[in-house]
Amino acid sequence: MTFRVCFVCTGNICRSPMAEHVFHARVEEASLTACVEVDSAGTGGWHEGDAADPRTVRVLKEAGYTYDHTARQFHADWFARLDLVVALDSGHLHALRRMAPTPQDAAKVRLLRSYDPAAAPDDLDVPDPYYGGTGSFDTCLEMVEAASDGLLDAVRTALDGHAA
Repeated sequence: MTFRVCFVCTGNICRSPMAEHVFHARVEEASLTACVEVDSAGTGGWHEGDAADPRTVRVLKEAGYTYDHTARQFHADWFARLDLVVALDSGHLHALRRMAPTPQDAAKVRLLRSYDPAAAPDDLDVPDPYYGGTGSFDTCLEMVEAASDGLLDAVRTALDGHAA
């Protein structure tokens, strides 16, 4: 079985590519690349075809993550091939659930920070760093990293459940 995860933010140039690359690194560290595929997209196509925001690239590189990215827009027909759609904030969560063709597809959408055991249940958004300074990108990376281990545990559980 291949478990497919797609991270989604607004334009696919800041938060979702950051989450994609951090989680991909976690998948590699866990030796799960043969059974977990990681991707990202945006709810809109404003930046389709563009590279990630240079501040995203800088933060990822400084933290030791490998990086390559081209922005693209999420499409409703992707739900059929995805096991989990990870929204970076509640606006994305609601937009994706409205876009979902079926209730089963809508149930595939979760907030990234819901996988962070230290996150307050009423504070699960990863704020958009686009209009902020350098520190907002560092904060974004910290939030993404904090949720990635819990997400990896959830994916492992799903893989184990499918194998059983």
